[in-house]
Amino acid sequence: MDLNFFSPVALILFCIYHTNCTNVDRHFWRFGDIFSVPGDVAMLNSSLVSPKLFNFTHVPYNISWYNLKTGQELNNETGRLLVHRENVWFLNVTLADTGEYETILRTPSHCYRQVTNLTVEEPDAGECARPRRAKQNMTSGVTNKLSCPLMDYIEKLNSYDIRSSITWHKGCQRIEDGTGMFTYLENYLKIDRVTSENSGTYTCTVTFTLGGVSGSVSETIDTMVIGRYSLVPQVREPASEIIKAPMGSNFTKQCLVFVPSVGEPEVDVFWVVRGRLISSHLPSDRVYTTEKHKTLRWEDSPIKGAWLERLLIISELKTEDYYLNYTCRAFSARGNPMGYFTLLPTDPNVMVPIASTLCSLALLFIIGVIILYSFKVDIVLWFRMSFPVFYTDKDSDGKLYDAYVAYPQKSAFGFSKDVEMFALHTLPEVLEKACGYKLFIVGRDCLPGEAIVDSVEENIQASRRMFLLYTASTFTRKRPTSSTSSNNNNIIMSDGSVDSDNTDSQRVNSCEVEYPDARQQLERVAAMHRALLEGTLKVILVELEEISPSQLEQFPESVRHLRKRQGAVCWWKNKKKTHVWRTCIKKGEDEEKEKGEQNMELSASLSPSSRFWKEMRYHMPVRGKRAAYPEKTALLNL
Repeated sequence: MDLNFFSPVALILFCIYHTNCTNVDRHFWRFGDIFSVPGDVAMLNSSLVSPKLFNFTHVPYNISWYNLKTGQELNNETGRLLVHRENVWFLNVTLADTGEYETILRTPSHCYRQVTNLTVEEPDAGECARPRRAKQNMTSGVTNKLSCPLMDYIEKLNSYDIRSSITWHKGCQRIEDGTGMFTYLENYLKIDRVTSENSGTYTCTVTFTLGGVSGSVSETIDTMVIGRYSLVPQVREPASEIIKAPMGSNFTKQCLVFVPSVGEPEVDVFWVVRGRLISSHLPSDRVYTTEKHKTLRWEDSPIKGAWLERLLIISELKTEDYYLNYTCRAFSARGNPMGYFTLLPTDPNVMVPIASTLCSLALLFIIGVIILYSFKVDIVLWFRMSFPVFYTDKDSDGKLYDAYVAYPQKSAFGFSKDVEMFALHTLPEVLEKACGYKLFIVGRDCLPGEAIVDSVEENIQASRRMFLLYTASTFTRKRPTSSTSSNNNNIIMSDGSVDSDNTDSQRVNSCEVEYPDARQQLERVAAMHRALLEGTLKVILVELEEISPSQLEQFPESVRHLRKRQGAVCWWKNKKKTHVWRTCIKKGEDEEKEKGEQNMELSASLSPSSRFWKEMRYHMPVRGKRAAYPEKTALLNL
C-alpha cells in the first residue's frame, strides 16, 4: 500500500490526538538544537523526564517519539535507528534525517510534549573540522585544559555501561596521548605551557559500539590563546586555624588571597559568618570589613600573580563572637576557594603559677641535693639508728671483727708515737667504748708466736672493714727489709695464697719488731688485692696528717687509685678545726684556763658526734653495741 496516500490522513489524526498535551519549550530547559554531519551518530534527548514536571521515580509514564515531517512514530530500525525511552539514536545519520522530532510523555493524569530539531549538514570542502563549532579560550604561558563538548554522549553511554574512547585532532592531524605538550585526561586535553602556536581548531571524537553498530560522534572547538588571564585564586590566610583572643579586645584578621594572573585579577573577596556575608563597611558597626579587597603587591616569580587582602574587624569582642567559624571566600569564574578560622576566648594565664611551681620545685631539688651532699653522712647515720629493720644482721656472717686496723709499727718507716697513740687509744676509745664496734689492732690483739703471714691473712679475713692509717712519710721512701718485703707480688699471690718460698722466713712472732716493714707491706698488698681486684673487702683510708701533691706522687699507685676513687677520712682536718677554735681565745689568759681549753679540745676530738667520727661510723658496718671478746684480749694483760 502506498504510504504517501495515508500521510495527510495520519498527520491530521496525529494533530487531533496531541492537542491536549502541555507543550514544554526545549530552550526553556537549556537544550538547544542538535547538529550533526552525515555518517556520524546523533542522539536526541528529551528533557521531559524531570522532577520539575512530575515525580518520575514513583509515577508511571510512557514516552513516544514522532517524526513531525511524516507524523509517524519512531521505532527501532536495525543498524540505523535505536529508540530508548527519552533518547533516540541515529546510528548513521543522513541529510534526509534533518527535521523536527516530537516527544510525547503520558502519565495517568498528565500529558507533555516537546519538539527537538535535528540539523544534518555537510562539512566544508577541504575542512576536517565540523561546520558548527564550540569556542574555548586558553591562557598563554600556563597549563590549560580543553573540555570535550560531548559530555552528554559520554554520560549516557556510561549509564548504559558501554565503554567509549576519545581521540583528539588539531586541524586534520591526530594528537597522540603523551606526546610533546599534550596529555589525555579523561574528557580533557591538557596542554602544557601554552603559546600562541596552540591557537586553532581541536576536534574531539568519541568512538563506541551501540546496538551492534560501531559509530562515532565529533565536535570541533575553536581555540584562541590570550595573554591576559586570571586563574583559580588561592586563599592563604586564614588556613583552617584556631585563634584565641581576650574578651572585650579589638580584633582584626587578614584574608590573604593569591591570584595567579596577568592583568587585573577577576576576583571578589568576602567574609562570611553563620552563612551570611558581612556586608557592613562602617566602623560604627561592631563587626565590619574593609570596603573592598586591596591589591597588596604583584609577584613575578615563581608564579606571576597578585596578592589581595581584605580585613575583618571586630571593634569589641563579645560572648556571641566566640566559637564561630569566620570564612573568607574568593569568588571567581575559575573557582571559589575559601579558608576559615575559629575564634575562641583566651585560656586563663596558667604560665605564671606553672613557672612559679617549676621554679619552686627546681629550687627545692637544688636545696635537697645540697643538703643531701652536705649532710649525707648525718642522714645515713640517723636512718641506720631509726630504721634498723631495713638492715640485715651482720653477727651471723662469721666475721669476728668490724674492722682491721693497720698502721706503721715500731722500727718501721713512718712510725710515730702519735700514730700509735691514735691506733691503740683514740680509735678504741671512740669506736669500741662509745660506739660498740669490735676492732682488731696490731700490737694489741695479735697472739704471741703467730706468724706474720698467718696473722695478716686470718685477721683480715675475719674483719668486715680495714682501716689503713698513714701519714706523709708512710709510703714516701723504702728502707732495706727482708726479701719478703722486696717484692709485693711474692707475698700475696693473685688467688690470695701465700708464696711458699717466703713462708718459712716469716714464721716469727708477729708482735715482735724484727720485720715491721714486712707486716706493713703484707697488710697493704692484701688490702689492695681484696679491695681493687676481688672487691671482697672495703678499705677505709685514714689520713692522719695533710698530704702535699709531691708527697702523694710517691705513694704506691694502688693507694693513689683508691684514694682518688673513694677519698680518705682526714683526722688532720678535725685537728685543724679544733686548733682554729682554740686560737681564737683571747691572749693573756692564765695557764689554768689554757689547760682547761686543751682538755676541751681533746674532749671535742673524741666526741662520736664530731665530723671525723661520723665519717668513720658512716664507713663502718651497720651494727649495734655488742659484748666484748675478753677471751682473746686477756692474753695482752698478762
